[in-house]
Amino acid sequence: MTSIIPNVKIVVVDDDSSLRDLIATALMYCVNRNVLSFENGLEAWNYISSSDGIDIVVSDVNMPEMDGIELLSRIKDSYPDKICILMSGDVSNEKSAKKMGADAFLAKPFKISDLFDIVQTYIVGAPHN
Repeated sequence: MTSIIPNVKIVVVDDDSSLRDLIATALMYCVNRNVLSFENGLEAWNYISSSDGIDIVVSDVNMPEMDGIELLSRIKDSYPDKICILMSGDVSNEKSAKKMGADAFLAKPFKISDLFDIVQTYIVGAPHN
């Protein structure tokens, strides 16, 4: 039996504002969750490390200030139970993302439905491949 996790909070991190806004808005309306967004890993880390209740982080890999791999590393070191989904236009980033503990990786461009499927899997608590 799967259990639905109530009040899931999602953070979206991407330096491309149009993509970041699209992903945040789509997640907010399509999976009906509270979504916050940040333009780089450092801003996201400052928020995540000073607040409670973030459950899922969806982050680009290549960003200024702090890239997604460093953000992933910090999150998994401090909060190993948080779900981290990394995305990148460079598929060679998948290996290092998985090595650092990413729960999922999306190669850009991706279908928004693929992101929904991954996020929904973690919201209902079912295992993800």
